Amino acid sequence: MKKYLAFILISLCSFKAANAQKIFNAAKMDSLLATLEANDKAMGSLAISRDGKLIYKKPFGYRQISGKIRNTPETKFRIGSITKTFTATIVLQLVEEEKLTLQHKLGAYFPEVPNANAISIEQLLTHHSGLYNFTDSSYLKFHTQPKTQKEILDIISKQTPAFKPGENGEYSNTNYILLGYIIEKVTGKTFSENLKTRICSKLNLKNTYIGSGINPKDNEAYSYSYDGNHWIPEDETDMSLPGAAGAIVSNTADLTKFINALFSEKLINKSSLALMTTIKDGYGMGIFQAPFYDKKGYMHNGGIDGFSSSLAYFQDDKLTVALLTNGMAYQMNDIMLGILSIYYDKDYKIPEFRKAIKIAKNLLGRYEGVYASKDFPLKITVKKEGDHLTAQATGQGAFPLSGIDETEFRFDAAGIVMQFLVESNGSVKQFHLNQQGMSYLFEKE
Repeated sequence: MKKYLAFILISLCSFKAANAQKIFNAAKMDSLLATLEANDKAMGSLAISRDGKLIYKKPFGYRQISGKIRNTPETKFRIGSITKTFTATIVLQLVEEEKLTLQHKLGAYFPEVPNANAISIEQLLTHHSGLYNFTDSSYLKFHTQPKTQKEILDIISKQTPAFKPGENGEYSNTNYILLGYIIEKVTGKTFSENLKTRICSKLNLKNTYIGSGINPKDNEAYSYSYDGNHWIPEDETDMSLPGAAGAIVSNTADLTKFINALFSEKLINKSSLALMTTIKDGYGMGIFQAPFYDKKGYMHNGGIDGFSSSLAYFQDDKLTVALLTNGMAYQMNDIMLGILSIYYDKDYKIPEFRKAIKIAKNLLGRYEGVYASKDFPLKITVKKEGDHLTAQATGQGAFPLSGIDETEFRFDAAGIVMQFLVESNGSVKQFHLNQQGMSYLFEKE
């Protein structure tokens, strides 16, 4: 259940492979999306463009579960941190116009922020400021409530930096919230107005704007999380909080237009694009690398409430993939890997999912408890919530577990498999946690 702004960097295999075949297997792509929907793994919309032209668009699942209103190619989603790519583009436009420099210090605009006089615009863009991530800690206690710029700055100013400016690279939404405020100070216009005049109007992006309360009458999707049996509506983050770090609403067609225009130098010049795509400590300016076999791509992911999103561009092939979802119970990385494998005709098998079953309520209690492992730094608490189990690692949010049988439970959104060891008397004292090829034995305290 994602109630925070985040990115998930694509880390795909990077080794030599033959050139992609020209024939695109759209039927296999249809099959992948249909399989994800049928097994309650994802709902959303996918668009693929080549040479600036849409060659594939496919919605799947529902934008509104109540009433069974399906997603369409035009459905709009909250795109979360893909917003940062738009923000970085606007900042680089201002640099080109000599209204900003990358060396300008944050202290010229917001001196109350810790280390403001040592933090440059460039360090904000590349996540090298050291500023604490605004959406960590207590954020979920107030994320549905509107806040003024002053209130958000007060929260940011009270947070202790993670490291000295320039010392390291670490993802922080705080950087881009502040960049949005700087854009407003420099231009005298709201971030929303800058987005419209500097990007959307230029590219005729009619479905891209700063979001507010979700409006289903305007073809905006609600978001959901999966509790192991049902899609559950997510709370709505008040969009005054994520701002230039994650408040944009868009659809897949608009996003393909945007990223194509960006890499065609229609929004910023060649030098600015080179700066944007220079990677240091894993970070560019509002963008990341996305290697796939011998292909070199750039991308950004996003997550806010139950929305997950990914936008990737591969320069050599002028290929764009825009995937927006309003319900995700699988790993975004695995879906993108499948999409690219199908497009490039790599060896790829549509995943087969074992259907979750309902575990008898009288059996769920035996799994409950606090478990610890000598090889894993966090304890995991397993609880019965109604007709299913949840698990929660120390300091993290709880996530639902889908029962495959009476010993195996899964959380596919993070690739987690928990294999409980049931003793002869029916009690449970241990489980194996398997994730990303690693296995840990946990014992009940």
